[in-house]
Amino acid sequence: MKLQLIDVMIIAAYLVMMIVIGLILKKKASKNLDSYFLGGKTLPFYMLGLSNASGMFDISGTMWMVYLAFVYGMKSLWILWLWPVFNQIFLMVYLSIWLRRSNVLTGAEWIRTRFGFGKGANLSHTIVILYAVVGVLGFLSYGFIGIGKFMKIFFPWEIVSQYIPFEVAPEYVPHVYGIFFTTIATFYVMLGGMLSIVWTDVVQFMIMTVAGVVIAVIAMTKVSPEMLAARVPDGWTSPFFGWTLDLDWSELIPSVMDKMAADQYGLYTIVIMMMLFKGVFLSMAGPAPNYDMQKILACKSPKEAALMSGSVPVILLIPRYLMIMGFAVLAIVFFSDDFVAMGSAIDFETILPRAIGEFVPVGLAGLLLAGLLAAFMSTFASTVNAAPAYLVNDVYLKYINPDAPAKTQIRASYLISVLVVVISTVIGFFVENINSVLQWIVSALYGGYIAANVLKWHWWRFNGYGYFWGMLVGILAAMIVPQIFPNTIPLYYFPLLMFVSFIGCIAGTLMTPATDDKTLINFYVCVRPWGFWGPIADKAVARYLQLKRNNNFKRDFFNVAVGILWQCCLTAIPMYIVIKEGLPLFTTILILGITTLILKKNWYDKMNKEEKEYNALMSELNLEEKK
Repeated sequence: MKLQLIDVMIIAAYLVMMIVIGLILKKKASKNLDSYFLGGKTLPFYMLGLSNASGMFDISGTMWMVYLAFVYGMKSLWILWLWPVFNQIFLMVYLSIWLRRSNVLTGAEWIRTRFGFGKGANLSHTIVILYAVVGVLGFLSYGFIGIGKFMKIFFPWEIVSQYIPFEVAPEYVPHVYGIFFTTIATFYVMLGGMLSIVWTDVVQFMIMTVAGVVIAVIAMTKVSPEMLAARVPDGWTSPFFGWTLDLDWSELIPSVMDKMAADQYGLYTIVIMMMLFKGVFLSMAGPAPNYDMQKILACKSPKEAALMSGSVPVILLIPRYLMIMGFAVLAIVFFSDDFVAMGSAIDFETILPRAIGEFVPVGLAGLLLAGLLAAFMSTFASTVNAAPAYLVNDVYLKYINPDAPAKTQIRASYLISVLVVVISTVIGFFVENINSVLQWIVSALYGGYIAANVLKWHWWRFNGYGYFWGMLVGILAAMIVPQIFPNTIPLYYFPLLMFVSFIGCIAGTLMTPATDDKTLINFYVCVRPWGFWGPIADKAVARYLQLKRNNNFKRDFFNVAVGILWQCCLTAIPMYIVIKEGLPLFTTILILGITTLILKKNWYDKMNKEEKEYNALMSELNLEEKK
């Protein structure tokens, strides 16, 4: 597809607007690290939630989800548990509140509130920084691949190459586009920090929402239920399944069966159970040290942190799935014959750009491309912001230049942002495809993260040594195990990674002294977690007689279960709208209403009451400490 002048002008206007926002906010963001990385904790929860949703609306993930919707139909909504998407529900119900109560700048700094300042705490502090940087580099290289593959279709290289003073091999053309767009994103996030990210995300999400609605309307206008039914296998429009997937594409597009075999989702019930098992533990571990954690720490209060996490599914899922299902439906009806002709050479990652080229009119194509480009920019910018937050606050200021003035700190952040982008770009040159990076991040790398980070919240005896060895063993296993099982998807060896990491946690903890009582009591009083905190809770209550234990485990997990069902409804509703399934749509809306009322009564109302009690008690305890 060759873009028209008006489309190119719309994209150029968007890129200029992002840079201008960064320049405008530069002065306000550069006051200090708190302003630069957390926006001074002044931004309202709905803006942070919109920004977080925008950061998750990434172009590489969208291309992958269009493939899932094409092949698996309504059943694809369960595959998202691989991420898992319902980690936002755990955050909403209780974990965002716990995290925000710590009142720190980064996840590594949070480690100090949990493990103190001894040798074990130093080791755990170091391993969190290492994990954060590895995770950031992985996500950046993943996004880098997607934007390059996407944009090369719309900007023909034979035209662009006329303005490039050097030769580029055909296989590296996507990388050139990736470098160009990552440079722009790096520039505005480097200047404006968190403030720049949030304000550009607001603009970007508006564009993406319009784009999602446009694609859904085009799909609904051009594709009737009868046309779709003739092109999909039985069961495609139903989210329900048996022990096996039972989707037979062999008579329609035979090569899809090869793709499904490569995905290894055949025993679907077992796969979904494993995703749920992994997802629950991963969610209980809390947010990884990336942009999601930084948005929580940037909230004004613990209550706003919970509301921010709860707002993300509401803001994100409907416009995103209008777009995803719209693209999938258009591709199924109009591209199936071409896909049959491609045979084994079929590439589902081209569905997105090809559908834009064929179905979106001039002008709207520019807006849609700006929206999808915004999706990449948002994710990339938020991720870039996370790396210098750790390296400046937790390395540079603690070990290299503790007395650095604010200007020096901000300049160090600029430098680190550039270095991180350069390194991730180099990594991107060696990555085979989007799905390979995605699978490694969500299954292998996270598999080494979970055990230590579940235990840090829920077991008082767990210490810094246990955290360090659990994380180190987990990260090493995440790099070694995939080499041992090269033809196995990471989900299947996730339990092994988690078990190995858990052994490292327990051994490291029991072979070393416990964290000192003062650190643990302060943590328990401030954060108020539930779990295996009996000995510390007893000491805390003995010291502060007015303190109440947190006995909300059963209530919180009931709300989590209701919340997951609520989130599934938010995902299914736009999918049903696009494929025009009336009765399932009505039923899903009804379930959404019921679960919303339950959450209002059993989560939101009780959170309001407990927040007031917590604030009153903390004020009282502070007065006692001063006396």
